[in-house]
Amino acid sequence: MSVVDSERPDSGRRELWAWVVATALGCLLVLVAAGQTWARVLRNDGGAAPTGGDLSPALTPVALAGLAGIVAVLATKGLGRRLVGALLALCGAGAAAATWTALSGDNVTDWLREQNVLHGATDLPWESAPLWPAVAAAGAVLMVAGGILAVVRGGGWAGMSARYSREAGAPAKETAQVKDDKALWDALDRGDDPTDSR
Repeated sequence: MSVVDSERPDSGRRELWAWVVATALGCLLVLVAAGQTWARVLRNDGGAAPTGGDLSPALTPVALAGLAGIVAVLATKGLGRRLVGALLALCGAGAAAATWTALSGDNVTDWLREQNVLHGATDLPWESAPLWPAVAAAGAVLMVAGGILAVVRGGGWAGMSARYSREAGAPAKETAQVKDDKALWDALDRGDDPTDSR
């Protein structure tokens, strides 16, 4: 085995774990941002301010689906891994679309009107809190990139059970040894002496 061949599994493993960290970070950014305030009410009369999840209920589900997709990528191989990667990219695209539509003027105004009707306020002035939508957008970009990378490069990554699978050159010798051992035990079970060379 050459030095290049022995280094390849380590670099593939590093790439896989870098992918896991970056993609999980993207999902967590969307998840955390969904729970934060995305719009501030400018009039101080006790009106409620909406979170990202209030304005776009799809944010939390797509982030959780992305986290599940990461586990599925680790558990699958080949075409299954590529399909899961494509679904992960779609989750990221869904998070990006949900982030974009959450802060549309009508969406925020309608939410404020519904939530603050008991305060007698119909059209509350508001401004966006740009930090959390930007965090959600960054998370969505990481999710999309992670999904695309899983489609393109995922075929070379090891799966969960790869450390237990046999190497290409090993099976013939191991199988022969197993057959010989089995024959010895079978002879003992019959009452024969397997060391007798008759």
